[in-house]
Amino acid sequence: MTKPRREPARTCVGCREQAGKRALIRIVRRAEGGAAVDRAGHALGRGAYLHADPECIDSARKRRALDRALHTTIQPELWSELAG
Repeated sequence: MTKPRREPARTCVGCREQAGKRALIRIVRRAEGGAAVDRAGHALGRGAYLHADPECIDSARKRRALDRALHTTIQPELWSELAG
């Protein structure tokens, strides 16, 4: 009998709730500056997780949670990409 595989838990920076890694979007700080959405979840660099829920995205934007988590300034283009 094999054990079921456990999915790593991550915390959303918008709502601060824990969820499975696959249920969240990973945002990664790029070496050349700024941040980008990491769709595959394997990019190198400092990362933060966020639900795709508009309320979580709005909360993270208002509280500057991604800026703090990634130690960089998040550009408006990234917020547009996350919202759309």
